[in-house]
Amino acid sequence: MPVLASDVEGVAYLNWWVDVQALPLPPAGYRYWTRNGRTPFTILSYRHRHFGPAFLGPLRGLFPSPLQSNWRWYVIRNDEAVDAMPTVLFARNIMDSLLHVIGARLWSDAMQPQLAHRMRHRVEDRNVWTVIDGGAGPVPTLSATLELGAAVMPSPAWPGCFPSHAEAMRFLACQDAAIAVAPDGRVAHTTISLPIDLDAIVPLHAIDIKCPMVSQMGSAPADAFCFLVPKVPFRVVSERLL
Repeated sequence: MPVLASDVEGVAYLNWWVDVQALPLPPAGYRYWTRNGRTPFTILSYRHRHFGPAFLGPLRGLFPSPLQSNWRWYVIRNDEAVDAMPTVLFARNIMDSLLHVIGARLWSDAMQPQLAHRMRHRVEDRNVWTVIDGGAGPVPTLSATLELGAAVMPSPAWPGCFPSHAEAMRFLACQDAAIAVAPDGRVAHTTISLPIDLDAIVPLHAIDIKCPMVSQMGSAPADAFCFLVPKVPFRVVSERLL
């Protein structure tokens, strides 16, 4: 797979603590990163800008700019200490572009996205709106209305595990690798480049969030720790099967 590049924008992070007992078993050799029986769960939604092979340079501007939403947990290897820096485990990847869904499924083992029946994600003035409608298919649904506001950690678990808002955001956003279960059952490992400037992160306040999947994992959708990364260059650097 060639190196892929995109200039993503409007990356809205929604984060919860969920019950590990309500989650599927992690891949063999891994366990969830936990604190008091719960683990973070993140939904980040954004718009790509000309997502395509990096080697094309300026010609990448001919490629479309789809919406994408990544749903993920955090895991560590069984041989790592409990305080090791976790790796992202993809739960869902959702896009609004059939072309990109087909391309990813053909060329990637780790990125096996699903096509949303309807998907909207918009950042305008002081508000962020995200709607994911799975229709009659297996895509989970999400409806979120957020606004710029003071940084808030609704759940007691957030300040109990991180000394500051900045450290919590660093943990959730500054990731350089992800794993997923490939179609053949093996673990696929992806290395990414996502150089987020923590000083550029904007806190968000949840006005209304509905997400049945979060409820099924034992957390209240409205009890989300949210923030916005206005824009960041993104690259898929490499991928391998473990």
